[in-house]
Amino acid sequence: MTVLPDDGLELAGEFPDVPHEQWQRLVAGVLRKSGKDVEGAEAEEALSTALEDGLRTRPLYTARDSAPEPGLPGFAPFVRGGRPEGNTLGGWDVRQRHTVADGEPVLADLENGVTSLWLGVGDSGIPVPELGRVLDGVYLDLVSVVLDAGSDTEPAAQALLRLYEERGVARDAARGNLGADPLGQEARSGQRGDFAPAAGLARQCAEEYPGLRALTVDALPYHEAGGSAAQELGCSLATAVAYLRELAEAGLSVEQACAQLEFRYAATADQFLTIAKLRAARRLWARVAEVCGAPRAGAQLQHVVTSPVMMTRRDPWVNMLRTTIATLAAGAGGADAVTVLPFDHALGLPDAFARRIARNTSTILIEESHLSRVIDPAGGSWYAERLTDELAHAGWEFFQRIERLGGMAAALRSGDLAQDLADTWQARSGRLAKRREPVTGVSEFPHLAEKPVVRDPAPEPPSGGLPRVRRDEAYEALRARSDAHLTATGSRPRIFLAALGPAAAHTARLTFASNLFQAGGIEPVTEGAFEESGAAEAVLCSSDAVYEEQAEATAGALKAAGASHVLLAGRPGDHAGVDSYVFAGCDAVAVLSATLDRMGVS
Repeated sequence: MTVLPDDGLELAGEFPDVPHEQWQRLVAGVLRKSGKDVEGAEAEEALSTALEDGLRTRPLYTARDSAPEPGLPGFAPFVRGGRPEGNTLGGWDVRQRHTVADGEPVLADLENGVTSLWLGVGDSGIPVPELGRVLDGVYLDLVSVVLDAGSDTEPAAQALLRLYEERGVARDAARGNLGADPLGQEARSGQRGDFAPAAGLARQCAEEYPGLRALTVDALPYHEAGGSAAQELGCSLATAVAYLRELAEAGLSVEQACAQLEFRYAATADQFLTIAKLRAARRLWARVAEVCGAPRAGAQLQHVVTSPVMMTRRDPWVNMLRTTIATLAAGAGGADAVTVLPFDHALGLPDAFARRIARNTSTILIEESHLSRVIDPAGGSWYAERLTDELAHAGWEFFQRIERLGGMAAALRSGDLAQDLADTWQARSGRLAKRREPVTGVSEFPHLAEKPVVRDPAPEPPSGGLPRVRRDEAYEALRARSDAHLTATGSRPRIFLAALGPAAAHTARLTFASNLFQAGGIEPVTEGAFEESGAAEAVLCSSDAVYEEQAEATAGALKAAGASHVLLAGRPGDHAGVDSYVFAGCDAVAVLSATLDRMGVS
């Protein structure tokens, strides 16, 4: 901590202290003008935002919002980072993922800023015998290699170790991770794995390869199944504790066992939650190491991947913005390695342009934004520290729940963990359906005329275990119905938007209705008469005052012109001739699905 000299200047000393209660009274006065009659803490609560895991983001944080001392970078509890220097020397490790037996894109990435490789090997990626060809021309004594081979972990690991020997790489120069993750593989595939090969690899690394780790604690399967940040933390902690027990039985000390683990987390476009999650993860693992009697071994090595759940198939260009924010959060949160998924990840194999943008996202943040020059830039923020503390407690609570169920393996096999994750995703799906959690380009501001981005199919990932979800899945299903209708008939299903009154009265709801129906692949028609629109249904769009004067007559006229169903953009009321209502906060997915059903779009 830097101590400033006493220069006689007091920060904001000329301003009188303002009590928190005075601020609350001012907030209450503003809310009262909007019709909310609340006082004191209730006024502040009215401006709070609910997060998952029972957390809330408040509108104001002050020194009263205390949190435990985070310590210094490189020292327990490692909240501020696992190394004293953080990423200041060269930035975080820029790690690119490859799943195809083609060495050309691998070399292109390494020549243009990538510093390590994450290779999908085996049934869902590069065939094990092709590993040497993919790494042909790669300086294995300079580049870290991380494997992700699932059920093929042992043969893939041995193949990589043979490559080190064949190419004369000194054992102390080998860097990376062999990727053993039996519980993660079980979560993905539903098939029980044997820990003995992982233990053997860990012993081999501990004895012969000081720069190699054998095991990955991958939290992505739980994130991709719809889990919350706290559930992701709890699952990773329970998995790591299970691995510590197994490695101890295999004869490794606690220090040796901790040194064999690398943790993998997701980074989302919710930047502050991501920052807090990574800081909380380090604190929680430090606590486990402390309880195990090895507090100095509690520095967590973190590999962070931009969230696959947030990636969209429609308007995929927006994914570049999502991954940029997520990468910024990962860097600010102290990640040791970051993988930026290409913007077309959800569509198949990325092309050269997508890979270039992905690797350059990290490069710009490191080299041009200088993000890595500051260690723990969020540290000291009352909000960031409090959110870190609250999320750490929520993650610890979920970890304890898994332990009460008998540990990670038992929680997976009983179905209890799957149900917890499903419950969380169901609640989130409700927010997505009601557009409380908007998805730009999908549920908000969709672009029906945009040509789809087509990519070669990627290798099929393991399946049979926990599901993989995406935020866009409900809307994607609706758009697929519209696409099929377009292919079969030459046009999309249409709906007529009837604007009533002057532009000032109808513009807001006309825009709302247009965006809403396009999210379901339904083309809005705003010009001409209903009879010429090619639509079977219509939506009235205007202000409440105009509705009182014109809604019933207009609805009747539309039905006389052939409209089979008339909707009104606004809160439900009592308007004769109006069959249903659409409004902000309605279940958009249900409305759109019902509309397509009525239109005969299967």
